[in-house]
Amino acid sequence: MNQLPHYRILYELLRKHILEGIYDDGVLLPSENELCAVHNVTRPTVRHALDALVKDGLIIKKQGKGSIVRKRPRNIGILSISGTASAIGQQHLKTVILQKPVIIPWPEPFVFELSEIEKESGCIHLERLRVVDGDPVFYDINHIPNINLPRFTNRSLKDKSLFDELRKNYQIEVIGGEQKLKAINPSPEIKKLLSLKKGEPVLYIERKLHTNKEGFNIYSTIYFNSVNHSIYGSF
Repeated sequence: MNQLPHYRILYELLRKHILEGIYDDGVLLPSENELCAVHNVTRPTVRHALDALVKDGLIIKKQGKGSIVRKRPRNIGILSISGTASAIGQQHLKTVILQKPVIIPWPEPFVFELSEIEKESGCIHLERLRVVDGDPVFYDINHIPNINLPRFTNRSLKDKSLFDELRKNYQIEVIGGEQKLKAINPSPEIKKLLSLKKGEPVLYIERKLHTNKEGFNIYSTIYFNSVNHSIYGSF
């Protein structure tokens, strides 16, 4: 795989530092001049990296002041482009892999319309249970087109962000999406997975996430336990 461009290397480093709390909410990032000097890159490279962070919603730029780390919501960002790990921080989140990535035909019928290339390529199926501070919060079933994702089924996604893995290793970025939501009575299996009590509903979400790769979308079915957690989202 080709080496990442310089702006992407700087972007990944700054993104990691923001999400790990090295740069706290509301603080200024180093100036463009400082970033140029420390990382031995040009000003256009720095600006390209900062623009990508703005697009992610991780910083805001203020004229005459600089780049400010954006205060992130403290709830569950399963509706956000940035993803759950970005919203609440990896230190609070645990990911249990219930089904390792495996290549299968697309389920029939499928809730969303597929492109021809998606249909022809099959999909990578993955199931996860996401746990926040010890509470099982949601169970997700993912279908990813099996298009130019070499060795993806060999990757360990335990306690990792799916979006991060796709972005870092395959240059696939989520840029928007659509979703369908409704409250349902959980099945015995879902009730057990999410530790729901009798009478507690579950939020059922079907998502289609658009990416920067034409004809390549990420599909997820999510069962969300909203008893103690709320969700937010902007597309």
